[in-house]
Amino acid sequence: MKSILIAGALVLGLLHPALAAEKADPGLEKARAAMQKILPELAPEAVQPAPIPGIYQVFMPPQLFYISADGRYAFDGDIIDLHTNTNVSTPVRDRLRLAAIEQVGEKNMIIYGPKDAKYTVTVFTDIDCGYCRKLHSEMAQYNRAGIRVRYMAYPRAGLRSNSYNKAVSVWCAKDRNKALTAAKQGRDPEPKTCDNPVAREFELGQRLGIRGTPAIVTEKGQMIPGYVPADRLKAILEAEKVASKG
Repeated sequence: MKSILIAGALVLGLLHPALAAEKADPGLEKARAAMQKILPELAPEAVQPAPIPGIYQVFMPPQLFYISADGRYAFDGDIIDLHTNTNVSTPVRDRLRLAAIEQVGEKNMIIYGPKDAKYTVTVFTDIDCGYCRKLHSEMAQYNRAGIRVRYMAYPRAGLRSNSYNKAVSVWCAKDRNKALTAAKQGRDPEPKTCDNPVAREFELGQRLGIRGTPAIVTEKGQMIPGYVPADRLKAILEAEKVASKG
């Protein structure tokens, strides 16, 4: 657990150097000491100043919450800058979400589309979900739109469900892509077991707050719930890329 938290803090510093930069703040060490008493395994770097003086952000990828300097009060939610009418918590939460996904690694995903595609999205999917099957049936359209799809398993019925068993069998198949496509078409995969990432990905999805599938995560960490057709998803991704440059 400790190594995960330390790695998450380091990733955050790389993604957004401002988060790792520390200014003279007498309350910061007090807040860190308070959190260390509550969560001894938490890396000190995981506690950083929030946009509001006297309040501190606590990063536990993929989660973000806030604490008072003395560690007595904690709250979960969004901070809104009323001068600019912007949600300052959203981009931080998006980076945390993306960092947690990238820690899983592509070696633990089933991927459709070339590595040099213009866009890459990560999709939490359930083999037996109707809209997940619809999305997969249109995979050629997503790929033609320049969208590469990385699948992570999220059997909504849980770790003792038939959907979970199917996801494991697909992962353990000789050709995972072929097996997943067949399963999405309603053909049950040959039952198999092996070392697999299905449970870990399901648990990550729960920590990310996923309630339904498909759940699409963009390259910037934005969460898009539900099925989105290829042309509309491409437009969203293009707009996101333009916004990030601006």
